[in-house]
Amino acid sequence: MLGRFFYNFYTNTLSIPDKIAIYLNVISNFILIALVGFIIFKSLRYFGSRLIHKIASKTKTQFDDILIKNLVFLNISRIIVLVLIYTFLHDILIDFPWVYKYVMILCSLLIVFMSIWFIRSVLLSIKDFLRTFNSFKDKPLESYTQIFMVLLWMIGLLISFSLITDKSLVRFFTALGAFSAVLLLIFKDTILGFVASIQISINDTVRLNDWITMSKYGADGNVTEINLTSVIVKNFDNTVTSIPTYSLISESFKNWRAMRVSGGRRMKRAIFIKINSIHFLTENEITSLKKITLIKEYLTEKKSEINAYNKKENIDKSLLINGRNLTNFGVFRIYIDEYLKAHPKVNKELLFMTRQLQPTIHGIPLELYAFSNEKEWSVYERIMADIFDHILASVPYFNLEIFEAPSSKDILTFNKKL
Repeated sequence: MLGRFFYNFYTNTLSIPDKIAIYLNVISNFILIALVGFIIFKSLRYFGSRLIHKIASKTKTQFDDILIKNLVFLNISRIIVLVLIYTFLHDILIDFPWVYKYVMILCSLLIVFMSIWFIRSVLLSIKDFLRTFNSFKDKPLESYTQIFMVLLWMIGLLISFSLITDKSLVRFFTALGAFSAVLLLIFKDTILGFVASIQISINDTVRLNDWITMSKYGADGNVTEINLTSVIVKNFDNTVTSIPTYSLISESFKNWRAMRVSGGRRMKRAIFIKINSIHFLTENEITSLKKITLIKEYLTEKKSEINAYNKKENIDKSLLINGRNLTNFGVFRIYIDEYLKAHPKVNKELLFMTRQLQPTIHGIPLELYAFSNEKEWSVYERIMADIFDHILASVPYFNLEIFEAPSSKDILTFNKKL
């Protein structure tokens, strides 16, 4: 029997006094169990890793590397060593029954917590393994891992209290039922986050790497993590914003994913034309504008159509206002339409147009509405800037003026002229 083996050796063979032999017996027993445990610990880690490597070498999976990275074999080896110590604990402390009770409780608690840590490493391994599949790369797997861990820790704590107090688990679960209202209040955010995570996943509202905008929280960037309580957004200014997960189903936000997977990114911007620069075109102006290639054909056809109508209706053209006429503003709109149609970076399969909005105190807004076939932010901004550079530079050719509030220099120049 292990419990008295070293004691008998020390007293009978070495003639060591009983009191000293008792302590030497405990130390010897512990060293022996520790040595055996260490050998088993190392063996399990080594052979477990080799076994998984051997199995994985026959497949294309990286599951073995994931198991090792998340310390699965390390944790299971620790549990087996602790179980071994627990099994021989009575023999080790055979001469110290008053210590045995407390050490047994401590060892049981360590087994419980190491079991939780082992299950955690398995869950993390499963999560990391699922991330290797395209269908799971953008799913909030962290949320499910966290809710399992919360439940696991709750069960682990209940078992620990049961071991420490030597009370049945049934009594703890009974007390837990009465305490449920308080627990719901304590874990309100966790429960709401879990529900939100499921709804986000089912409805496909947000995925990892989605570009979202949520002005309430100052979020404008890509989603880097979706967990049980928060959604982490890395903003384009390299700051990080944390949004409560439940807010993504209870409040409004903008997800740009649809734009990224669509055929283009929208350009919607207006310039303001001074109203007093709009006028009917004279024959000389029309002749001059026909030199512009993009609208030459339009002006020729439109002029013929207008002349035929005015002649048929016997319109007095001594005044330009009579009958049908072309305006510089209208021709300018057609020019922009033709320019967009010819532009290689504008998606012709999506809606594009130039429209006149309601007049304002700053003039008449002329809005360009089109879609760039380049969606990357920097490229998109460059394309839009190039388009509006051209439009702004084209305005004087149509004898139009863009509204611009006078600067202090303009006012000083005007005063000097007076």
